[in-house]
Amino acid sequence: MKKILLPVLTCVLFMLAGENSKAQALKVGVFDIDLMVQAMPDYHNVDSLVQIYEKDSLAIEYQYYQERYQQLDSIYKIDSGLVVAGKKSKAMLDMTMEDRKKMALNIVYWQQIAQNKSNNKRRQLAQPLYQAVSVAYRKILAAKKYTLILKPQTYEAGFPIDNIFISMARELKLQGLPQELLYLGDDPDAAKQQPAAKPPTGAKPKTK
Repeated sequence: MKKILLPVLTCVLFMLAGENSKAQALKVGVFDIDLMVQAMPDYHNVDSLVQIYEKDSLAIEYQYYQERYQQLDSIYKIDSGLVVAGKKSKAMLDMTMEDRKKMALNIVYWQQIAQNKSNNKRRQLAQPLYQAVSVAYRKILAAKKYTLILKPQTYEAGFPIDNIFISMARELKLQGLPQELLYLGDDPDAAKQQPAAKPPTGAKPKTK
């Protein structure tokens, strides 16, 4: 995918550069709102709550599907004999079969179902963080007037590009960023301008 994107982005950049050469300098930044939210200190709480949700709610739901399937399967086998003997209607048997099929599909596709539910829960819990990041992001965009913003891994070095993550860390008053977000863009000294990260609670300072 990156091999396809890079030539396209290169063409776009040169076209934008041509269109903007007379009016203003081309200004490109690198940023991803999802990565910025995940770098927020409170995102650890979101992770913890999602893990609890997966362990409790989703695990119980999966157990219910398994137990309910076994129950319906047993009922279906018994009722099949009763239908043959004329002691139960086929319509009732078909209803049991349909319910059993639904439980079976939930079990077969449980990994995908659980992942979707987990992702929805994560988005719900992280919504306040997304709102805070979005406000700061709009403020930076209004101030710096970027021509184009790319996501990490969609560009190669060699073109002037700003690391918006660092500006966001200052705006949000974060004490630091993950290393993988610091060294983006083409300014090796830009990462030094961000606030120094605090050591973990209880960590002892290193002695020389």
